[in-house]
Amino acid sequence: MPDPYQILGVKREASAEEIKRAYRKLAKAYHPDHNRGDAKAATRFAEVNNAYEILGDEVKRRQFDRGEIDADGKPRAYSDFGGGGGFPGGGAGGFKFDFGGGGPGANPRDIFSDIFRQFEGGPRDPFAGQAKGSGRRGPPPGEDITVETNVPLERIASGGAHRVAMPDGRTLEINVPKGVANGTTMRLRGQGHPSPFGAANGDALVTIRYAKHPTFSVDGSDLRVSVPVPIRDCVVGGSVRVPTLTGEVEVTVPAWTSGGKTLRLRGKGLPKGEQAGDLFVTLEIDLGPHDPEVEGFFRRRAG
Repeated sequence: MPDPYQILGVKREASAEEIKRAYRKLAKAYHPDHNRGDAKAATRFAEVNNAYEILGDEVKRRQFDRGEIDADGKPRAYSDFGGGGGFPGGGAGGFKFDFGGGGPGANPRDIFSDIFRQFEGGPRDPFAGQAKGSGRRGPPPGEDITVETNVPLERIASGGAHRVAMPDGRTLEINVPKGVANGTTMRLRGQGHPSPFGAANGDALVTIRYAKHPTFSVDGSDLRVSVPVPIRDCVVGGSVRVPTLTGEVEVTVPAWTSGGKTLRLRGKGLPKGEQAGDLFVTLEIDLGPHDPEVEGFFRRRAG
């Protein structure tokens, strides 16, 4: 059996993730479903699976690296039965075996075949006989799909259904939690790539991003907005309509309000647990159309 590292085309110091990627790539390339009637591909597929059965298992990989098992996963046999050679402590002070009916004239190859048979349980198919606790690895699931989706602030504020365009052309519907944090990743079980080995599909990992809003800017759970205020209202006081995520509200502008003043509307931001953030409203002076009366007022004060 060739060296499993050579079969998978990885270095001996390769990480577990590098080994897994190499295995997936080769197993997919040589899978019987894609190479019907190709005996060489079938042989190569079996070699790839056997190699991954060794290197994909941390315990077996260490045993192989130490020379305790061969590329088939079998304990390595010693070929020297003389005193002091072969088994540790051989000869007069070594281990003694009772081979039963084998007797002194028994064929060592047959004897050791019997001894090692206990280590060979299960078929060579790496995906068969996988009882829980057996230590054998099951077929790997499909690859996960990662995608980002831009969710409108209105949907963040209310929660509810949102459609996500997937890289493979599908459209999935997710339920956006009310007030979900920007950058949150949701896992959709079984919505990833199918497994080439008939195992479970991978998952879809959907990261939620706040969509850029034409009116509001986001500051954590708070929102910020700028609204124009007529200069007359800034001088003598008045009111202004302020947009929120749930509709406009009327806000009182105190007399003699300077441009750039910020008002706080509590609870009008994004949901945050049982409460909500605030909406900060920056008032900007709007001169509006030419008003001779207002102009005259300031000219008289300037004179």
